[in-house]
Amino acid sequence: MNYAVIFAGGTGTRMNTKTRPKQFLTLHGKEIIIYTLEHFENHPGIEGISVVCIAEWIDYLKKLLEKYHIQKVKWISPGGGTGQESIFNGLNAMRGDIDKDSIVLIHDGVRPLIDEKLITDNIKMVQEKGCAVTVVPAIETVMLVDDKGEIVESVDRNKCRVVRAPQSFIYQELMNAHDRAREKGIINMIDSATMMSEAGHTLYPVVGRPDNIKITTPSDFYTFRAIVEAEENSQIFG
Repeated sequence: MNYAVIFAGGTGTRMNTKTRPKQFLTLHGKEIIIYTLEHFENHPGIEGISVVCIAEWIDYLKKLLEKYHIQKVKWISPGGGTGQESIFNGLNAMRGDIDKDSIVLIHDGVRPLIDEKLITDNIKMVQEKGCAVTVVPAIETVMLVDDKGEIVESVDRNKCRVVRAPQSFIYQELMNAHDRAREKGIINMIDSATMMSEAGHTLYPVVGRPDNIKITTPSDFYTFRAIVEAEENSQIFG
């Protein structure tokens, strides 16, 4: 069985919006979180979805799920103080309800430009290798700096990948990594891939689309709008 954990527990301070969190901003009348959820709702291989949401917005989210006929969301949890804690809440809500060897795809609620192929590729990689981390090739020059802020090394960008989402794992293995991290007092690991790497797991990449951006700033939102409108226009004009 395959499940998704969609975390949308952030307040979006970089978006400069005072009215609503970034995941509830609308494009053409539809909230960003719904664009994201629909990809998992419509994928035939996804059995259920666990959503992590800002506590004060959970009732609003439930209304959106009903409005847009999102039926696979089976768990809704409040966000934690960090991204790691939010993901833990989403995973922990599923504990005891799903098989331990289920595949879970961890995804950002504000990363709506995914597609069916990327979800499928993640599932297949986990089935073959045990985990999957969505990446895109680095197209800029990458350099390392030291504690003094001085550039010390230029990195071959052909060997570099930018990590994105989904990041997908066997449920019990990821749950174990979270439990161990919490026991050690670690609560702010940057993402699931880093946590699993620290726990000794080998990570395997799945190449995603370059436009699979995370919407955190106004310019990201305008890019998202342009891509959606371009796709809509292509349906009309070819």
